Amino acid sequence: MTPRGAAAPIAPEPPGSGPVATADDAISFPAWERELTSTGTCSHPIRVHGRIDAIDLATGETAPVFKTWTEITIPQTGDTVRIGEPVHVPCGNRRETACPSCSQVYKRDARQLVRAGLTGGKGVPESVATHPCVFATLTAPSFGPVHSRRVRGKTVLPCRPRRDGKDRRCPHGRDISCPTRHVEADPRLGRPLCCDCYDYQAAVLFNRHAGDLWRRFTTYLPRHLARLAGITGKQLRAELRIRFVKVAEYQARGVVHYHAVIRLDANAKTGYYPPPARYSAALLADAIALAAKAVRLDAPTGRGPRIRLGFGRQVDARPIWRDPVAASGQPLDAGAVANYIAKYATKSTSVPGLPAARIRHPGDIAALRCPAHHKRMVTSAWDLGARDATADPRLRLWSHMLGYGGHFLTKSRRYSVTFGQLRRARAEHRRLERYPDGERDPWGRPLDERVVLVLAHWTYAGTGYRPRTPAAELALVSADMARGD
Repeated sequence: MTPRGAAAPIAPEPPGSGPVATADDAISFPAWERELTSTGTCSHPIRVHGRIDAIDLATGETAPVFKTWTEITIPQTGDTVRIGEPVHVPCGNRRETACPSCSQVYKRDARQLVRAGLTGGKGVPESVATHPCVFATLTAPSFGPVHSRRVRGKTVLPCRPRRDGKDRRCPHGRDISCPTRHVEADPRLGRPLCCDCYDYQAAVLFNRHAGDLWRRFTTYLPRHLARLAGITGKQLRAELRIRFVKVAEYQARGVVHYHAVIRLDANAKTGYYPPPARYSAALLADAIALAAKAVRLDAPTGRGPRIRLGFGRQVDARPIWRDPVAASGQPLDAGAVANYIAKYATKSTSVPGLPAARIRHPGDIAALRCPAHHKRMVTSAWDLGARDATADPRLRLWSHMLGYGGHFLTKSRRYSVTFGQLRRARAEHRRLERYPDGERDPWGRPLDERVVLVLAHWTYAGTGYRPRTPAAELALVSADMARGD
């Protein structure tokens, strides 16, 4: 960046240090720092113009509180012009690939949300830690043989060993055995051994109806829990309520599966109370396995018979104790579960070449430079959304997400604190930092919404920092630091 000629250097330039630092640069750096602080070093902030006014409800008098411009009158013409810069607000994107800074805030909020429902805090009593609680993983069924990493203890096993020569080839004549012991970074993981054997339609439809399968699961779970407890469903609903929080994660093959924390509470209108003693975590784990196996849904294809969908046979339901040991050798406590779920709350499809925005035209699919497996899933989602197929517009809207258009983190209403409550508490904390003696209205009185009405008017002015500004460069550096680059 070439310094302006009117600015004087504040220090001689060391050899090879780049452009000379100027007095103007030194004066404007605090402004850049304040700008980045207000957005939390967001990579793609939203620019807005507007103002905030206060109205005295008793007298009707209006006074300005804040505005993004300054009005200047030109003496020669008498015209009034507005001069000012827009305000930058963080984008709030949860995806780590889109904005590392905002995704870190979302991840920390998700961790507090999950942890509060396990150990208490944020308005939830600590006694909730004694309630029966299970960490469950519901996966998708098999749609065809794929490369996978099989581990037994600390030993990595061969991917798909075949001892019988007759079973080495599929109906299309391809060898579907793989003796390789894959490493974690192997790009072949999740790719089918035979693309013609892989059921792409069923895989895309599973992603599309994964949310419907989960809703049916939450309907069947109380029924199986009541059957195992030897009571009726009506009696079960009178005694307890099932609370949960879940996240969706993409597997290497491009199909989603769910990680969920499921807890039992007593049926109470207010507060968090433990259920009767006969409802244990082991009983809940058995009911989860039975309910997951019972879930079925017939998805239309348009051109052929309906495809029956359900969760896979690998249903992992483990009670969350105080000092249990998971398969990895790490304790499966509340903190570990909260960290695990929060990690996936900011993840999305990490396949290189997949677009971050929606696909608008079939030509965009042909131009994709992603693996052939995921390109076929995008194509299948686009074709299934056609009028002569399912005519489901969501399949085309979410074809870039391989058919999945649901939320990546959802919870039941009374599981714990909400994202909105956490954000309001953070905003109140920042307000107290800025106004330690209390915020005052334009007339010098303590701000009281019963006395003064505050009105805000904002208009969209663009996305991102202004090009080639120091604030934009600092935001990029902060994003790299958040990624760990």
